[in-house]
Amino acid sequence: MDTTREKGSAAEEIAASYLKKKGYEILDQNWYNQHKELDIVARKDGIVAIVEVKSLTKNYLREPFQSVNRNKQRLLISAANAYIRRHNINEDVRFDIISIIMDGKEPQIEHMENAFYPTVR
Repeated sequence: MDTTREKGSAAEEIAASYLKKKGYEILDQNWYNQHKELDIVARKDGIVAIVEVKSLTKNYLREPFQSVNRNKQRLLISAANAYIRRHNINEDVRFDIISIIMDGKEPQIEHMENAFYPTVR
């Protein structure tokens, strides 16, 4: 794997596989609305999870989830609103982050449910 895009795609596949094993139904992967992307949209127990996937290799200075700053959260919320409208979602929605550290043979996976909440401005 050479490019950042290839590494990101591999991480998203690992995350999707992880979610399926945990009983989630994958509704969409790499869903785009203008320049905004949702990595994974999944459903479990009547809740739709908007899942942002972040990955790093072994030489990292911070945890992958720390790169989901307020600006990134705003983009995810905007894309999620478009997805919800387009697909007529009437279920509860939450925002999750899956962090994957590719350090050795087995990736280390951390799933943060309800990682952040949309705020009213």
